[in-house]
Amino acid sequence: MRLTVLGCAGSFPSPESPCSAYLVEAKGFRLLVDFGPGSLSTLQRYAGLHAPDAILLTHLHCDHILDATSYVVARRYAPDGPYPPLPVYAPAGAPDRLAAAYWQEDGTLEDVYQFYALQPGTFPIGPLTVTVDRVNHPIETYGVRLEHEGRVLCYSSDTAPCDALLRLAQDADVFLCEASYLDGVDNPPDLHLTGREAGEAATKAGVGRLLLTHLVTAWGSEAHTLAAAAAAYPGPLEVVRPGASYDV
Repeated sequence: MRLTVLGCAGSFPSPESPCSAYLVEAKGFRLLVDFGPGSLSTLQRYAGLHAPDAILLTHLHCDHILDATSYVVARRYAPDGPYPPLPVYAPAGAPDRLAAAYWQEDGTLEDVYQFYALQPGTFPIGPLTVTVDRVNHPIETYGVRLEHEGRVLCYSSDTAPCDALLRLAQDADVFLCEASYLDGVDNPPDLHLTGREAGEAATKAGVGRLLLTHLVTAWGSEAHTLAAAAAAYPGPLEVVRPGASYDV
């Protein structure tokens, strides 16, 4: 598998990055995981406008889905289009949520997307074996485990500490984990991880490499978050950047 970061900013785009969007490739198949604001631009820069073969949306907060509405235009009104419906795996409310955001008069995007409702379990998407489970976030949110030819990539999505996250990340080769909050301050409960909590999860799960994402840099300190994670996790780790690619 190969992971390419298209966007990694937490909650809203930063000066350096769009919001969450990650492209995972295996045997020529490309799965786009989350599609946050601004990431349609980096999708074109680092992969191509019509690169995705399927999309997985981990939850329906705006910073993880909104460019899926802009993408409607790219597929429906392309000069060589319209393109066939693209599979979208997402929480059950996704069709209505995206149609409302796009302001679709007839209430449907079924000519653009073929929706499949997520629920905890394991299923195939292309050559990938996908496992999702509910994690600790205020709305229906799924952490993701992707497996291919004996290699494992885990993506936390947005979550506070929880057992489901540890199960999904167990022995993963690469753990792409959010670290939105600073340690040592009074953070809201059951919402996000700190750098220390991300490092602790990586250590408990025995992962091979920790990649930190979803930092809200306008309100925090990347250096602080990285140091806190390093104090809790002894393995290789870094903060991701748009355009960065990793072999899993």
